[in-house]
Amino acid sequence: MKAIITTKYGSPDVLQLRNVEKPVPKDNEVLIKIYAATITTAGTMMRTGYPLIGRLFMGLTKPKNAIAGTGFSGKIEAIGEKVQLFKIGDSVFGESLFHFGTHAEYVCIEEEGIIALKPENISYEEAAVVGDGHITSMNFLKKLAKIKVGQRILINGASGSLGTAAVQIAKHFGAEITAVCSTRNLELVKSLGADNVIDYTHEDFTNNGKTYDIIYDTVGKSTFAKCKNSLTKNGAFISPVLSMSLLFQMVKTAIFGSKKALFSATGTLPIETIRTFLIEIKELMENGQLRSVIDRHYSLEQVADAHRYIETGHKTGNVVLSIKKK
Repeated sequence: MKAIITTKYGSPDVLQLRNVEKPVPKDNEVLIKIYAATITTAGTMMRTGYPLIGRLFMGLTKPKNAIAGTGFSGKIEAIGEKVQLFKIGDSVFGESLFHFGTHAEYVCIEEEGIIALKPENISYEEAAVVGDGHITSMNFLKKLAKIKVGQRILINGASGSLGTAAVQIAKHFGAEITAVCSTRNLELVKSLGADNVIDYTHEDFTNNGKTYDIIYDTVGKSTFAKCKNSLTKNGAFISPVLSMSLLFQMVKTAIFGSKKALFSATGTLPIETIRTFLIEIKELMENGQLRSVIDRHYSLEQVADAHRYIETGHKTGNVVLSIKKK
């Protein structure tokens, strides 16, 4: 099968398209012919090996998982002898968190892993990106911040992968949403459910005197210290981008004060928890309450170009790797 192989850390040029051995499912696994996968900002960071602390998990001198990629969608082509939850021909989607491997034509996933039947009303591309923005934002808003009806939430980076999902999820939970993005994406975030919008090229939300119960900085461009005065008395600053500043503020606010700085590594949660998020997201998508925003599509041969585009910092929503023509 064809796959993108990364044998060392570096620029997008380290990504190589090669022919490798097709995986064989174990007794409790399904073999999925991948139709689409997702290419994420986190994936570009993993390719570079920065921040260096990440190499403790990814591999010290080179990626321990040569085939990158976590989010996927496709059809089951073969099943292990003990598989009972799925059958050959099922259209599925989900995440491969521990072994990665979705930037390829095939991947094996445990039947009790992060996998579910694909909703019939969404495309394979729309399903493939769920593992990035949708699941992460569901974790941050529902589990970490414990979002409630009527709360005021500000989403910084509202037009990205996490942001576009967060606007819709926050709307589902009945929050009042203020979305921060660039001029060109204001109408998009309004269409997703934002009640108020702020164009960061013209206004700094930390200086407008308004306060929020939750500030979700999806892009790691702000800090708890800068946002503290924009939080309500018991407000929370949450971000999926871990830095030394955020780590320090997490420790400090855990002891002092009612305003909190919070972080969660979604990928380290129990499989059962992440799968619960996936099923909840699936139901929202089936009901038309949540959709995937897709910016660009790339082929396996164009993966390096996709990485370069993402690194410009100007993508809207998600970038998809289209692997099989339907």
